[in-house]
Amino acid sequence: MTETGPVTPDREGPHRVMVVGAAVVDDARRPGRLLVARRSAPAALAGLWEFPGGKVEPGESGEDALVRELDEELGITAELHEELPGPSTEGWPLSGTAAMRVWVATTGDRPRALQDHDELRWVDLDDPAAVTALPWIPADLPIVEALLERLAALRDG
Repeated sequence: MTETGPVTPDREGPHRVMVVGAAVVDDARRPGRLLVARRSAPAALAGLWEFPGGKVEPGESGEDALVRELDEELGITAELHEELPGPSTEGWPLSGTAAMRVWVATTGDRPRALQDHDELRWVDLDDPAAVTALPWIPADLPIVEALLERLAALRDG
């Protein structure tokens, strides 16, 4: 795991909003399924799939923010594993002002759609084409593709 410390409002760099997401899998060593979440709001994103997560609050580390967000959104206590490296030190660009860092995570809890989502689904990683065929939030699709490559390497390794 990479630790960059807490995000502060006066943070330097092109992205001022840091978002965190979780690739929740059924098994960190040999992942077979990935949990995906369908947005219910805002209207522009409703019906699109994403990684569960959210914004990092001032003074909060990315890891702490992700654990908090997963508890709030899905009612789970997550164990974070490796971070999926993005194309920059800030992670994966979402817009001109936001970037996302993504961690592989596991949980022993049963996820529930509590906030921001109207459906959760476990998708089979044996069928990557079916995973990428879901209507993802456009900025998440490059992350999905990189994640599928990384998880395939874990499964085959």
